[in-house]
Amino acid sequence: MKRLFPLLLFPVLLGLVLAGPALGEDKPDPLAAWKPKFDPAGAAYTYILSNVSHPAIEGVGVGYRIRDRVWELSKGRLYVDFRPLAQLGGEKDVISKLKLGAVQGMLSSSVAAANVADRLGIVNLPYVIDTFDKLDKFRSTPELWQPFSEAALAQGIMVPDITGYGTYGWATTTPVRNLNDAKTVNFRIAEAPVNADIYKAWGLKFTVMPWPDVPQALQTGVINGLDHTPTVCNITKKFTIAKYFTEVNYAQGLFVHLMNKRWFDKLPADLQQVLMQAITEESAKTRTATRQQQADQIARAKEAGVEFIHLADADRAQLIKEAAPVYQAWGEKIGADYLNQVRTTLGN
Repeated sequence: MKRLFPLLLFPVLLGLVLAGPALGEDKPDPLAAWKPKFDPAGAAYTYILSNVSHPAIEGVGVGYRIRDRVWELSKGRLYVDFRPLAQLGGEKDVISKLKLGAVQGMLSSSVAAANVADRLGIVNLPYVIDTFDKLDKFRSTPELWQPFSEAALAQGIMVPDITGYGTYGWATTTPVRNLNDAKTVNFRIAEAPVNADIYKAWGLKFTVMPWPDVPQALQTGVINGLDHTPTVCNITKKFTIAKYFTEVNYAQGLFVHLMNKRWFDKLPADLQQVLMQAITEESAKTRTATRQQQADQIARAKEAGVEFIHLADADRAQLIKEAAPVYQAWGEKIGADYLNQVRTTLGN
């Protein structure tokens, strides 16, 4: 047996030796295509900007476009250090860091932003800001935008702008053609009180789940539905499992740009202007690009065999009716007058 042991061990050792170079190889950098074409080492000021998603989504990739525009306008004095793909942690962790000033900026999902200030939750309410046109009007109307942008000032946070990731609906593993079908599905929803209130009002089964847990939950059947947008579902490969998408179209998925005001106030006045100009210009371009990206991603998903289902107007009306308690409860948090002003101005 002693003579046999080295013979048995030799193939194992040989395999490890041959595999050694492969095991030691570095994995490809998923952000290699977005590296800056300049050396940021000489910047006098740095703005660390976080996001949890992939820059292939237009509303996320804007972080890099802001970086490059700020570098150009500031002549290399201000560097926007954009960190997507949750490099700095999950959204709840980053919000805490943002308040402390350890992180200066964040492209927060709209559902997470509602945890910063109740008024920011207005964009998540069903059929309030539910189309691209309404979103543009909301952003371009000072009476609507200013109360939103100032909603988190008590937390030391300002809201310079917003970008998006498309229109919310239901990606499912079985077709949902009406509300009766929807009642058979367990939907994953984001970690936000407003979303939980909506699904309770609608009488639908749901599971609150962090985004990184979704792929395995979808594969194993822990959930069989996903409350999200076509763009995100296609880019992140959720449609490989969930082959149906019901166009509920009840809200716009947004990235709310949150910024630590104390840090901003300490920035030289000319750099304040540069940063705000870049954010405003690039965010506006990105909102336009997001419309096209959604159309492109839906077309690609259909080509890959995903069935898109239009929710009937009667079902849409029923969802609005059942959401009445949500409008009431969140109207008190957001400000009933403000909510009514937004709904009236946008034609709801």
